[in-house]
Amino acid sequence: MNGKGPAAVSTECSARAGVGALDPVTLTVIDNFLTSTCRDMGVTMMKTSYSPIFNESLDFSCVIFDPEGQMLAQAEFCPSQIGTIKFTVTWTLDELGLEAFEPGDVLLHNDPYRGSGHVPEHMMLKPVFWRGALFCFVANVAHMSEPGAKTPGGLSGDATEVFQEGLLLPPVKIKRRGEDVDDIWKIILANHRTPKVTYGDFRAMMASLDLAEDRIHELLAAHGEETVRAACRELVDIAERRMRAEIAAMPNGVYEFEDVIEDDGIADRSYPIRLRLTVADEEIIADFTGSATQAIGPVNAIYAVTASAVYNAILHLTDSTIPRNEGCYRPITVIAPPGTIVNCEFPAPVAGGNTETSPRITDMVFGALQHAIPERVVAACGGTSSPFLFGGVDPRNGALYAHFHFEGVGWGGRAGLDGNDMVVTINGNCRNTPVEVFETRYPAFVIEEYRLLPDSGGPGEFRGGLGGERVLTVVQEVTVSALLNRMQADPWGVLDGMNGARGGIWVKRAGSPSWQTFVEAFGTLSPSKFSGIRLQPGDRVRLVMPGGGGYGNPLKRKRGLIERDIAEGFVTLEAARIGYGYGQ
Repeated sequence: MNGKGPAAVSTECSARAGVGALDPVTLTVIDNFLTSTCRDMGVTMMKTSYSPIFNESLDFSCVIFDPEGQMLAQAEFCPSQIGTIKFTVTWTLDELGLEAFEPGDVLLHNDPYRGSGHVPEHMMLKPVFWRGALFCFVANVAHMSEPGAKTPGGLSGDATEVFQEGLLLPPVKIKRRGEDVDDIWKIILANHRTPKVTYGDFRAMMASLDLAEDRIHELLAAHGEETVRAACRELVDIAERRMRAEIAAMPNGVYEFEDVIEDDGIADRSYPIRLRLTVADEEIIADFTGSATQAIGPVNAIYAVTASAVYNAILHLTDSTIPRNEGCYRPITVIAPPGTIVNCEFPAPVAGGNTETSPRITDMVFGALQHAIPERVVAACGGTSSPFLFGGVDPRNGALYAHFHFEGVGWGGRAGLDGNDMVVTINGNCRNTPVEVFETRYPAFVIEEYRLLPDSGGPGEFRGGLGGERVLTVVQEVTVSALLNRMQADPWGVLDGMNGARGGIWVKRAGSPSWQTFVEAFGTLSPSKFSGIRLQPGDRVRLVMPGGGGYGNPLKRKRGLIERDIAEGFVTLEAARIGYGYGQ
């Protein structure tokens, strides 16, 4: 989604009127300063936070906005959060008004029905004043490992309303004029199972905002307020012009695609998502009319999540050197009818919308455009964050712990390249927790196996990336939940590429000779979406992550690449014969 450099502003700006007709060098310096500020905010969060989801997984994003709520800069962190935070900030400013902000304030917000992505993701917003006047806002959004949901870690796979997904916070001040608002802290820490971790992660978020405020002051002191404001306006205009030019280069037309969420954890039915994508000169309209009505279970997406997923796709398909700010998004319109799985209504649960439905929507944009711009699109990735949540009591100190563990998947093949193996799905840009950290921090499990799965990537001229397998043995009683997809619906290929392999989750009870689904072992309503299951020492869990779809006709794959895959163990000889006609 990102990428910066002198080409990002180009010489087109030199002819623009403004403060001293801003030159390309000044614009590039200011653009890169704002972006590097966002990156350094993320480093601060990584280095000072308490939870692995922050300091290992980097499940957060850092952004700068102007007083009107226009995004001025972002760093290359989590695409889904970067898209949704536009709506979170806009809602906050509309609800409170600019007059509500004073120097030293920090606002906290995680309510999906006020524009946030889903309940675990908490947004912090701090106003930056310069010489007594509001200049901009610095913000971050991060996934808290414990949001106070009905089960440890949140993302309850069988939630039926948003209230079961954690403590909801409208835009409230957690700091007022530089001082903690103790009552808000007390409410939050009393509702989270791991208050120490929450406290440390919130402080890390605040520290990153403080750093950004200092950096903005440095920028203003070096270049002057008038020049920086003019540069921000110009950079937004440049981004819009360049994005419109990218879209104008695509063939005009109406392109359709359909995919499905296979179940919602509650009802035994699938939920189709339908996309009608219109490319009209310099604009794109993504219309989801005809998609399924909202689900009972937690696979619903709010409008902000759906829009963010579309933005994510378009940014992948266009020039990565375009400045990443408000201008990128202006040529893109998203239509998502209320009351559907892509724009649910209160109080529907939404946890899986951001982890499961979002990557599916991004892939659908690629699928829709596969014949229009085949050289740019990618086949479906594994399409699930594979959320595996757990918590319990640490026998070493008697404290509660909770963790949101996610896995990589295979990414789809694309023109000229095979898909990546076991990378976190396309909306995340995160890292999973290393085995050593996992076992050190959380005493419930020992990881027996962790490997790539042969034959899981869809055959194609360019093969889909491999999914993987992780096997865990329970050594202390633990409560687990899951919210996975792609157990029944394949990750699809494009341009005659074949589908990738499905994923899943199974359990082997202590003393049992065979693996079972959680439906068979515990009577859950879904094999991949459930919550609050207690496992005992000796039980084992097997997580399988889906592969990516293939790109292009498998019969066109070069023989040397097939032989390399066989030698590396990525593809078995039998699968090579079936999928690629090898040896025939």
